[in-house]
Parts: sequence; C-alpha cells; structure tokens
Amino acid sequence: MTKIAIVQGRPIYGNLQESIEQTIAQIEEAAQAGAKIIVFGETWLGGYPGWIDHCPNVARWQHPPVMKAWRSIFENGLEIPSGELGKLQITAAKFQITLVIGINEVIKKGKGNGTIFNSIIIIDQKGKIINHHRKLMPTFSEKLIYGQGDGQGLKSINTPHGRIGALICWEHWMPLARQVMHDEGEDIHIALWPTVNTAHQLASRHYAFEGQCIVVAVGQIMQASDIPEALELPDYLQNNPTEYICSGGSCVVGPDGEYILEPQFKQEAILYVDLPEKAELTNLKMSLSVSGHYQRHDIFKLDVNTERR
Repeated sequence: MTKIAIVQGRPIYGNLQESIEQTIAQIEEAAQAGAKIIVFGETWLGGYPGWIDHCPNVARWQHPPVMKAWRSIFENGLEIPSGELGKLQITAAKFQITLVIGINEVIKKGKGNGTIFNSIIIIDQKGKIINHHRKLMPTFSEKLIYGQGDGQGLKSINTPHGRIGALICWEHWMPLARQVMHDEGEDIHIALWPTVNTAHQLASRHYAFEGQCIVVAVGQIMQASDIPEALELPDYLQNNPTEYICSGGSCVVGPDGEYILEPQFKQEAILYVDLPEKAELTNLKMSLSVSGHYQRHDIFKLDVNTERR
C-alpha cells in the first residue's frame, strides 16, 4: 500500500520565505512517518484569501485595504521557476516523495505580468516538476484576485504510485474538465478546496465514482485572526478571532464513492491514509469506464486546447 499524507494546516500569510520553511519542515515530518505522497491545500503557499467571502467592501472599486491585501499576495507569491520552488524540489528528491501543492503563482515579468494564478504543481521523487495546472476559472469573488488559467495542466502523470491528476475547487463542477481528466486514466485524483464542506464532499464522492479512482480531497485551516489587519471585519468576526473561515474537512474517497477517511474538521494536523492497491481499482472498471466501454465516442467529440497562455 502507498501511504499518503494530507497536510491540513494553517498557511503562513504575507511571508513566502517562512511559508517555504514551514512546508519543508512538514514534508520532512510526513516523509519520516513513511508517506510517499504528500499533499498541501489550495494556494497553500501564500494562503487562500478566504476574506473575499466575509469582509465588507471587498468588491468596492479600488478600495485601498483590498488593494493592499492583493499586493501582499502578489509580493509573496511563487514564481515558476524560482529559488524558492527549487528548495521544494530538492526536498522532494531528498526524501523521494511525490509532492502535490497548491500555490499563489505570480507573473512578475513578460507576458501576463501583474497576474496571480490559483495553481497546483506536482513534483516527482526526483525533484522534477511533472505537472503545473492553473485553475481554469476563478470561482465567483476569486475573480477579484486571480486570472483565468489554461488547459496545459489538464492531465495525469505516471508516478510509482499510479497515475496522479488534480483539479482545484469548482473545476469539479465543470463537466468537460472532469471528462478530460477521466480520459487521462487517473488512479489517484487530488481535489483541492478551501474547506471540504458538504457540497464539496458531494463533488468529491461523485468524481471518485464517475472516474473510478481514489479522490484525496484537501481542505485547510484559516481563522478570523488570519485575515489581513487592514481589512474591515463583519460584526460576527470582530470579537471572534478563533472563528473558522476555512475548517479543513479533508477526506479520502474510494472508487465506490465511500469514505476511506471521513472528513476531518477543525483539526490542524497531518493526516495519514494507506491507499488501496491499483489492482483493486482496476477490478471496478468492469462496471463503469466513462472513457471506455461506458462512453459513445461515435456520438460525442471533445477537443481540448492544451496550449499555455
């Protein structure tokens, strides 16, 4: 069996160097516990801007506190390639693990400069970046923060533990994106969410059954005290610094749609799960294969633009 580690934690906001150091320490801890795949949450490096759904005046035109909060994300975002990213690659190679991590990716020069992408990267056991996916469509208020991604990262990658792919948040409600990923033949799918709430659990369980794969749904921890100081807090958060903005909920779902690990809420911890062997997944494809015998390729055609924008 392959042991996976889900880092359900609290990101470090506004300091990329400290965030990298924290991440390396958590990789070391999980690797020493025997994990071969280590997964971090949505925009882990830099942290998810959960305040966009809570603080008033967020959508106000050129509101100085919001611009300051956005600038902090941009200034502490991760460039690809970069020395900071190189440290994570070296760490993955050192411990011979597969690393899946959400990042605030920034473009600081050339085409696209001044843009932040909600991205996810997969680094293999040799320290090589084997996939780099930018979220196709920022969800609702995320459009204030992020640019639109592209189709280059819509693929799964061979690893010693099976084929691994990933999508971010509401991409799991984009039917064509799901089909592209199912066509990629995933054994393990990583689903990144701010919190794996009831609706997100539903999407994760559906994806697992539809794709006949294991889904690792990852949430993270954020409390009111993590909101940038410049932003105005709503009444229900002003005197409640420990109130959860993101409350975790990480879980693992088998290809039958049932939980291997039940959702874990309000726990700041590294969660360990032994995943089923690939042979157990193959057996279930006898019943359902939405890319094969349960698909009508003579009726449906799907073209995908995989160019990097």
